[in-house]
Amino acid sequence: MVNIREPAVAGLFYPDNAIVLKKLLNDILENAPHSEIIPRAIIAPHAGYVYSGEIAASAYKHLEPIKDKIHRVVLLGPTHRVALYGCAVSGADYFRTPLGDVPIDTESVQELLIHPQVQLSDIAHEAEHSLEVQLPFLQTVLDEFVLLPIAVGHTDANSVMEILEFFWRDQATFFVISSDLSHFHDYQNAQKIDQQTTTAIEELQSDFITGEMACGSYPVNGLLKLAQKHKLHCKTLDLRNSGDTAGDKSRVVGYGAYAFY
Repeated sequence: MVNIREPAVAGLFYPDNAIVLKKLLNDILENAPHSEIIPRAIIAPHAGYVYSGEIAASAYKHLEPIKDKIHRVVLLGPTHRVALYGCAVSGADYFRTPLGDVPIDTESVQELLIHPQVQLSDIAHEAEHSLEVQLPFLQTVLDEFVLLPIAVGHTDANSVMEILEFFWRDQATFFVISSDLSHFHDYQNAQKIDQQTTTAIEELQSDFITGEMACGSYPVNGLLKLAQKHKLHCKTLDLRNSGDTAGDKSRVVGYGAYAFY
């Protein structure tokens, strides 16, 4: 029997109508700024598209020129609803969105389970939005690909780096880290905190970023460790918050998009 992880936040974080969703994504991707950077990894936010969709699009725009070269996406994001230590892969065969079903790299799921920090947990994925909201972007900008979704709980940067390193030599593998930045500060304080976080990301300071600075601090720090090891560069593509996009300025959430190359 085919095991499908059904969408949990379609109609909440993004449109549940495929036609409406496709048009929204095409519009914001078309308007997103582009540079000549060819990334190997990105960090993108995971809020509702009305809040962070444009910021995420600035990262995914950079996948368009290399869409035919990417055949697997390793996607890591934090857990918001389930307490988790280490990392969790899914037993699903497909992750579903209104745009269709994304095939899971089930062979790599089994290979990752040899790592002591990795467990199989469908519960960790069932209601998690940090991974799901990235999928329609990937379905829009890429050709055929398989997905390896990894929910990241309380763990250390080296453990996350080991998982990423496992796939590094495969040039057809692309890495996506899902993370928002600071939460629920006033506009000016959020800007200060998010600029500190951005500087740390640009400088690959994997021992600096905390959960107060980025909800995806664990996978972010793991990527920064990998970037240090392989001497990658980082460019900030967009840095805003909900006060700039679709919310008031009294209590905002920060969003950043970053490319590693």
